[in-house]
Amino acid sequence: MTSPELPQWPPSNRKYRRSEVSAVVGSGDTVWARVASELLLWKVKTASGFVVDSTGPASPGDLLNVTARLFGPTVVEPVEVVTVVQEPGRVGFAYRTMPGHPVSGEEAFIVHRHGDEVHLTIRSLTQPASHQPWRTFYPLLLVAQQIVRRRYLRALR
Repeated sequence: MTSPELPQWPPSNRKYRRSEVSAVVGSGDTVWARVASELLLWKVKTASGFVVDSTGPASPGDLLNVTARLFGPTVVEPVEVVTVVQEPGRVGFAYRTMPGHPVSGEEAFIVHRHGDEVHLTIRSLTQPASHQPWRTFYPLLLVAQQIVRRRYLRALR
């Protein structure tokens, strides 16, 4: 759905709210090596204030919990890694939300090179969770997503 392996993200299911944001995180081979490694070890999440119950790199089929503090309470977000990309000039992964997650959808984290520059791109497809109470809070969760995306874009600098 979020196609982290593709430089251009094709149109997606219209049932989902679509977001794609990018930022330059540095330049050069040293930055590339560091950022590509850190991304697969979940640093984009942990440096943004989340706790991830994995100590290894993202791997397809991994089922894990990401824990967040959302306006005070602790929220456990179950996810499954669906894709991992490791190519020269492009590294990333995508996970889908599992039952119990506050929203339904998929999110991808991709580092890629444009010449010497190293970029981080976040892609997400989001719709309300099918269960309460999260369905009611969906508009607030969209605001929280925007805040968190800004944190993600600074996490690997």
